[in-house]
Parts: sequence; structure tokens; C-alpha cells
Amino acid sequence: MGIKGYIKKLMRGRGLGLFRLPAGANIYEADGLASIHDHTFIDDPRFRAAYDRGVAAAGDYGWHWRVHIGLWAAETAARLEGDFVECGVNRGFLSSAIMNYLDWDSLGKTFYLLDTFEGIDTDQSAEELERLRNAKHIDEGFYVTDLEAVEKNFAEWNNVRIVKGSVPDTLSEISSEIIAFLHIDMNHAAPEVAALRTLWPRIAKAGVILLDDYAYFGYRPQKEAMDA
Repeated sequence: MGIKGYIKKLMRGRGLGLFRLPAGANIYEADGLASIHDHTFIDDPRFRAAYDRGVAAAGDYGWHWRVHIGLWAAETAARLEGDFVECGVNRGFLSSAIMNYLDWDSLGKTFYLLDTFEGIDTDQSAEELERLRNAKHIDEGFYVTDLEAVEKNFAEWNNVRIVKGSVPDTLSEISSEIIAFLHIDMNHAAPEVAALRTLWPRIAKAGVILLDDYAYFGYRPQKEAMDA
């Protein structure tokens, strides 16, 4: 058996395989998704404008697919009664894209934006890996520590409430009785579970809950905590 045959056999044993790409295949491979199928949503002018607004807020991380899903979820929720909540805002990539995409001021809804705006609350974490990753993200500038910059980013929209502090302590600042859209992305299991448990009774019928970290590589504690 030649090396090629050996590799094929090894891959089959792992449930994998090799295939020849069709001529002219347009490959998308980013943010955990690989596809040779149609992904022309990237070229849609409305999507492009929303994505670019997210980039203006936070920089470009190649999150096209993630943002596409987020915009679909937000547009679905926009048809429902209730306000929007994001727990874990950072610089505001997704929330900025959403508000641009939905023409936010035309909806008459309030968007609550909750974050420490200084990385994860390490007092809630017993995991050394989380502490090290948090320090790295702050040092590299991925996590925002300038609240004024965040406020400036969202200044173009009305009905936005920026709430600084740790979840679950700040959840009491959400006065809405009905929540149509809840996005949870705090990169830390404890506040994510607390947010879901606390806000669950207020989620609208057919409301949307979007979990950024669930089942994401490197964030196993979030999945285990949500599944518990």
C-alpha cells in the first residue's frame, strides 16, 4: 500500500475522507465553518454595511458567518414584542452591526448593553486558564478598557443603555418586562449561566437567545455549565 492509500485508510478509520474540489468552487473557510457552497450573503449590500459598522467599532476578525447568524437572529426578534439585551459587549461589534442592519431608531425598542468593559470579572473565576487569557486579551487590546470609546461608538443611536459592571449584579438594571433578543458572550461560564437563568422568565414567546461561546473550541466550561 502506497502512502496515499495508507492516508486514505487512516482517514476512513476516523470517519474522514478526501474529495476533489469541483472546478470553480468558491471556498469559504473562517470562524469554524468551511464550505464550497454559495456564500454570497457576504456581498449583500445591507449585510456589508452592517458588517463594516461592526468593523468600525472593533476591527475585523473575519466574523462574517457569525455576524450573518447574529443578524438573522436579531431580525427575527425585531418582529416580536420586547427589548434587546447583550451581556458581553466589549467594543460592540455585533450590537453595532445589528443596530445598523435593523435601522435601530425606527424600531422603538431599547438595547441594553452590559459589560465590565475591562475584561472578565476574575473574582468569579477559579480557572487559571481564564485568568491568563483575560490578561492576554487586555494586554493585546482585544478587551476594551475605555468606556468613553464605547459610549462614543453607540452615540449615533437612541434607546441604548450601556451598563458597566459584572453580571449578575447589573442584571437589575434591565427594567424591560419582555426581552425579544438576548445575546450572551462573556467568555466565562458563571455570569453566562446567571444571565440565562435570571432573564429566562422574561424572554418573549418565540424570542431569540444567542450563545456565542456554547460548544466553541477552547470554551468547554461554558457548554458544560449550560448543559448542567
